[in-house]
Amino acid sequence: MKASIAGVVAVGGAIGSVLRYGVSTIQNPVVAFPYAIFIVNLSGGFLMGVVTALLALKFNVSSEVRAFFTTGILGGYTTFSTFSLESAMLIERHDYITATSYVVGSAILSIVALFCGLWLVRALYG
Repeated sequence: MKASIAGVVAVGGAIGSVLRYGVSTIQNPVVAFPYAIFIVNLSGGFLMGVVTALLALKFNVSSEVRAFFTTGILGGYTTFSTFSLESAMLIERHDYITATSYVVGSAILSIVALFCGLWLVRALYG
C-alpha cells in the first residue's frame, strides 16, 4: 500500500468516525430500536452508491481521492457501506450464491464472533 493512500484513508476515516459519532448522539437511550446506527447504515449504503457511481461515471479522480471518500470517510462512517458495495458487486456479477453466503455469513458470523469474544473475556476475567 502506498503511504499517500494510507494517509488519505486515515484522514477520511477520522472524518467518517466523527460523523458516525455525531449521528449516534441522537439516539434516545429509552428507545429499544437502535435507530441512530440504523440511519448510519442506510445513509452510508446510499452514499456509497452515490459516491462510487459519481467517481466512476462523472469524475476522473486519482486512486487517492477515491480511497479518501470510499474507504476513508464512508468506511469510517460505517463499514456497512463497504459491505453493501461488495454485496452489490457480487449481485451485479450474478454470483448469487457467493452474495448470499457473504451477506448471511457476515451478519450471522459477526454476531457469533462477538459472543465468542464476550465469552472469552468473561471466562478469563468475569
